[in-house]
Amino acid sequence: MDIFSLIPEVGGFLTTALAFVVALSVIVAVHEYGHYIVGRWSGIRAEVFSLGFGPVLFSRMDKRGTRWQFALLPFGGYVKFLGDADAASAGKDGAAMQALSSEELRHTMHGAPLWARTATVAAGPVFNFILSIAVFTTIGLSSGVVTEPLTVGALRPMPFETALRPGDEVIAIAGQDLPDYAGGDFSDFLDAIPVEPQLEYVVRRDGTEMTVKGPYPMAPAISQLAPQSAAYEIGLKIDDVITAVDGTPIFAFDQLKDAVLAAEGQPLLLTVWRAGEMMEFTLTPRPMDEPQEDGGFETNWRIGIMGGLAFEPATEAPGLGQALWGGVSMTWNIVKSSVSGLYHMISGAISTCNMSGPLGIAQVSGAMASQGTQSFVYFIGVLSAAVGLLNLFPVPVLDGGHLTFYAFEAVTGRPPSEKALRILMTVGLTLILSMMAFALFNDLFCP
Repeated sequence: MDIFSLIPEVGGFLTTALAFVVALSVIVAVHEYGHYIVGRWSGIRAEVFSLGFGPVLFSRMDKRGTRWQFALLPFGGYVKFLGDADAASAGKDGAAMQALSSEELRHTMHGAPLWARTATVAAGPVFNFILSIAVFTTIGLSSGVVTEPLTVGALRPMPFETALRPGDEVIAIAGQDLPDYAGGDFSDFLDAIPVEPQLEYVVRRDGTEMTVKGPYPMAPAISQLAPQSAAYEIGLKIDDVITAVDGTPIFAFDQLKDAVLAAEGQPLLLTVWRAGEMMEFTLTPRPMDEPQEDGGFETNWRIGIMGGLAFEPATEAPGLGQALWGGVSMTWNIVKSSVSGLYHMISGAISTCNMSGPLGIAQVSGAMASQGTQSFVYFIGVLSAAVGLLNLFPVPVLDGGHLTFYAFEAVTGRPPSEKALRILMTVGLTLILSMMAFALFNDLFCP
C-alpha cells in the first residue's frame, strides 16, 4: 500500500505539515551534508551538524568530535565549523580563534585555504543538484520509457468502448501511420486524424495485423493533477474522465482544452465519469504564466490537469545513461525556468504571484504527497533544484554571498574587512527576510 495515498482520508493541517517537514528535512539534510563532507575532506572540522533550530531534542558526538543533533524547529539546519561565531559562518569567534594553535587554525573555516573554503561552501548547492538528478534518474528508471512501436500495456477504466487488447502493437489510426511516440511528431499525428469518438486502429495482435475500433487516442482523462489548481481544489482526481463541458459531450483532451480557453475565465460545468459513476463539478479556469521554448512566458487559461493516452502504454527500462541524461536535463530545465521566471517577475512581464512562500510550498507538499509516493519524491527533486539555485544567488547570508566574498579575496588577495562583512550580512539578511515576507503575503492574498 502507498502510505501517501492515505493522506486525503486522514486529511487536515497535520498531514500537510508533515509532508512539508519531510520534504524540507530531506533537502536540508542533503544540502548541509554537502557542506559537512566536503569540509571534512578539505580538512575543515565541523563542530555541530544540526537538523532544525532551537532547543536540542537529541544529539550524539561522533569520534571526530562533531555533534549530530535534531532540534525542535524543523525549518532548516546548519553545520557549525570550528572557529565560527554562528551557524551561518558569517564571522569568527575571536576568543576561540585566539586559543587555537597554527595547526588547529588550518582546521577552521576562516583559517583554511581559499580553495577549501570555496569547495566547502559550494558543496551545499551542488549536493542539492545531485539530489535532484538522482531523484529524476530514479523515477525514469522505475517508470520506464514507452516501447516502440507503441503497444497497449493495460486498458484504463474508461466510459468509452474499445476493442483494443493488452499487447496490441498500434500500427496506424484512422489511416495514418503511427510515428515514434517519443519523437516530436506525435502532436502532428494527432492533428492529422479526425476528432471522433471511435476510430479504426490497425494493430498487430499475436503476429497478425487486424483492424479494430478504439477511442480517440488522447482522452479527456486526468493523468496528472496540478496542486493548488482549480481542478485540485474542487476535488477532481487522477483517472477521472471528463465526458461533457457545459452539457456538450467531449471525447478528446483537446476539446476540453479548447473549452477552457474559450471560457476566458468564466465558470464551467464538467460532467465527470469516476469508476462507473457520473458526477458534476463546477470550476473556474485561472490564468497561468507558462514558460515557452524561447525563454519567455505566455499567459493561458488553465484548470490544472494533464491528459494522457486512452490506454496505458507498455514500457521498458531505459539504459542508465539515458535515465541519467534525463535527470540532468530535467534539473537544468528547472534551473533555467526558475531564472527566467524570476527575471520576468522583476521586469513585470508576469505576475509576482508566481512566487510562493512557506505556506504555498507546504500546500503543494501535501497535495503532491496525496497523489502518491512517486509524485511526492518528484516534488522533492523539483524543490531541491530550486533550493540549490536560490543558495547560489550572490546575496550575503546565502552560500552565493560567501562565494562572492571568496571571489573578492581571490582577486584582491585579502578578504573583506570584518566591518564590511557585518554590514553586508545585515543587508543580506534584511533582503532575505523581505523576500520571505513578500512570498508569505502572496501565499495569503494572491488568488
